[in-house]
Amino acid sequence: MNSSSSGMWSSRLIFILAAAGSAVGLGNIWRFPYVAGENGGGVFVLAYLLCICVIGLPIMIAEIVLGRAGKNSPIASMTILAKDSGTNPAWQIIGWMGVVAGFMILSFYSVIAGWALAYFFKMVQGVFVSIDALNANRVFEDFIGDPYRLVFWHTVFMAITIFITSRGVDQGLEKAVKVLMPGLFFLLILLLTWAVSSSGHFLEGLSFLFSPKPQDFSGNSVFLAMGQAFFTLSLGMGAIMAYGAYLSKSAGIVGSALTIGGLDTLVALLSGMIIFPIVFANGLEPSAGPGLMFVSLPLAFGNMVAGQIFGAIFFLLVSLAAVTSAISISEPAVAWLAERGKFGRPTSSYIIGLFAWVLGLGSAFSFNLMSDFTLLPERSFFDSMDFLSNNILLPLGGILISVFVGWRLKAEILVDQLPNLPRLFWVLLIFSLRFIAPGAIFIVFAMSILK
Repeated sequence: MNSSSSGMWSSRLIFILAAAGSAVGLGNIWRFPYVAGENGGGVFVLAYLLCICVIGLPIMIAEIVLGRAGKNSPIASMTILAKDSGTNPAWQIIGWMGVVAGFMILSFYSVIAGWALAYFFKMVQGVFVSIDALNANRVFEDFIGDPYRLVFWHTVFMAITIFITSRGVDQGLEKAVKVLMPGLFFLLILLLTWAVSSSGHFLEGLSFLFSPKPQDFSGNSVFLAMGQAFFTLSLGMGAIMAYGAYLSKSAGIVGSALTIGGLDTLVALLSGMIIFPIVFANGLEPSAGPGLMFVSLPLAFGNMVAGQIFGAIFFLLVSLAAVTSAISISEPAVAWLAERGKFGRPTSSYIIGLFAWVLGLGSAFSFNLMSDFTLLPERSFFDSMDFLSNNILLPLGGILISVFVGWRLKAEILVDQLPNLPRLFWVLLIFSLRFIAPGAIFIVFAMSILK
């Protein structure tokens, strides 16, 4: 079964919204702003944008090319393209690594996304109204310490993901992104307007995020910028390749990739412009990471005028971003199973979702029943899944994608997918895929392994 038989994107805009939804996730809304603020502010942002251009976008273009040329799941597409290019069929490992990485990420991503969904309802119920710091922390500790509640919200989130993916491209993925992505941007603008008008610390937040602080910029900042640029675009996990399989031949790949990268970066920057005024208005620590998301920010919302309403909107925003990422993460595995021919699209979605849900139980229990269990040395089950997927499989997948397209993909296939490109762009694209991107990703990969 050709994966494109599940449907095609009705327009280039829908593909852009879907791919941008894949890229936009929990990392954009929290990780990028505070990492930027701690590592040089505006200097880090510039380094990040440079890395997006020379590493992220070339690999994204390469993934879309592979997907649209192969017209199948990442595994089948790589098998077909390796054969058509007269090279070793072992290159299909790129598809396998993406499917396995996406499956692992989905399993623990669903657990954390369930937290955001639960906190949306806590905000609606007024749990944090006028709460103090001690009790805000206690609410969080009680929540993650209860395996039944974590499993419940993990199940709810996974059920939403399965429902959307089971309905195929036109009835599931496309309808979802048509609603979720405009809704996400609407909520972003609403929260930004509130942050500008109510906190009194908007300029301080802008300064933290954008003012150049060269004294805080270091070699490690460069590695962080490269890593953020690669991971934030959902590269190496097969999601963009799978979505590319549903893209019509008439849609321009380069323009689409530029727009996706721009939207992804815009969401990250807008999130920082929303979060940091709230942080500074309440005297919070801006580098508190997950603790700030689920302890400090609820505390701040609970003690601000209209904070209950806008706190609920914030966690709804986080949940929407998580859903758009989750459906893309699951797509490579679902498409691969569906094209085997033994199961239809709905059944394939249920099977992949069920197995990811079961694997996710280990991550959910890492915070309570299995808190003393280590899968990898000094790493809980949750941390091990995160490390193996994000620090091993995705970087290796990115390196192999850039090497395959740069050195092994038949030139006629690349020209067919990227017609009428200016010669200078061709030179820059091929040079980046052959030399810059693999080398830069390998450095990030080595640093993450050795640290």
